Amino acid sequence: MSHREMPRFDAINVIPLIDVILVLLAIVLTTASFIVKDNLKIELPETASTQSYVPPADQIPIRFDIDKDNQLYLDEQLQTLQLAEQFLKTLSKEQTIIIQVNKKAEFGVFVGLIDALKAQQLNNLTILTQAKSAPKLSNATER
Repeated sequence: MSHREMPRFDAINVIPLIDVILVLLAIVLTTASFIVKDNLKIELPETASTQSYVPPADQIPIRFDIDKDNQLYLDEQLQTLQLAEQFLKTLSKEQTIIIQVNKKAEFGVFVGLIDALKAQQLNNLTILTQAKSAPKLSNATER
């Protein structure tokens, strides 16, 4: 009886593996877009002349938050003002910066952040506020 040798298997076809990885990547990216990122619970001050903010499409804005306990966050990472100042030195003058300040935060912390931004000539700032809710009209009529 002749024994036939099996052909030697030297290579692995990785194309199906790449297809599976790309499908998994697409699923992760799709579900990640539904996750709400704002974990800081910043209560924005209300203003009557608030406009909707649309971030520029050509760059990712840097976001600073100041919470009610006067803590400074850079893209949701707790920072000291001194570390933030070091980071600001690395940015281009055209960098878009968004600032959210809790309405219960001390004004001095906000002024310190603005001073650090101005020292680096970072003037492309957006300060987020919340639109003031319209006063409710009563249903009672005068007679």
